[in-house]
This record gives sequence, structure tokens and C-alpha cells, in this order.
Amino acid sequence: MINRTIANLFLAGAVFLPVLAHAAMPIVDVYKSASCGCCGEWVKHMKNNGFTVRTHDVDNPSDYREKFGIPKQLGSCHTATVGGYAIEGHVPAADVTRLLAAKPKAKGLAVPAMPLGSPGMEGPRKDPFDVLLVKADGSTSVYKHYK
Repeated sequence: MINRTIANLFLAGAVFLPVLAHAAMPIVDVYKSASCGCCGEWVKHMKNNGFTVRTHDVDNPSDYREKFGIPKQLGSCHTATVGGYAIEGHVPAADVTRLLAAKPKAKGLAVPAMPLGSPGMEGPRKDPFDVLLVKADGSTSVYKHYK
């Protein structure tokens, strides 16, 4: 009887712990154009990496970049918010997870433009790109380099 109870508790933990871990992840709000396919691909990337994502189709996504304090020169096709940070462009989910765990004093992360090979921009070619940490004063530093 005790062995069966332990087995049932173990099984319940194996089933429910991933659900609880997923529920603990903050929601990502994405502001994008309704017609942008690569934004949708980035949303899929975030969902596939455990994030809950709410999309908001807006007329001018750059208004949200400005609202959340990301400098114009760092712009891309969509802006997101998560855990009090702005996420501009095709930032990999692993870097967002790292940001949320480290909690630096910053505005957020940005991948300027739309580099081929970044999440949502997959294709036959993969270009190197940087994920930039956008500091409180708008300056940046390389958070992660991808080859």
C-alpha cells in the first residue's frame, strides 16, 4: 500500500510540476502588425519555449517601441513586454529567460532589424547577430552574440 501511494505521488508530481513551472512564467505581450508573418513565427518560438503569449495587432508597432523606451535605432518589426522588460525584435527565448532570471536594471533586450537565422527569421541562410541589453539610459551592450 505504501509503495503504491509513493508511486502515485511520484506520478502526480511528474504530471503537475511541468504545468506549475509553465504557469510561473510571466506572460509575453507582443505588439505587431497583423500582416507580419515573421512576428507570428517569433510568437511560435516563444510558445515552443514555454512562454504564454498574447498578441496585439496594432497599426504602428513602432509606437510601442517608443512607449517602452527602446531607442529608434534598435527597431525591428515587433515589440513585446514581459516581466517589466521590453523585448524588441527577434530575441531568442533563452535570452529572455536569462534576462528574467538575472533581473538586471535595464529597459530590456533588442535584436535590431530582422537578421536571417534569428527566431522567426529562419531560412536557407543564417547571419551572425547580437542580442543587445538596453540599459536604463538607452545605451547598449552585447548580451549574447550568435554566429
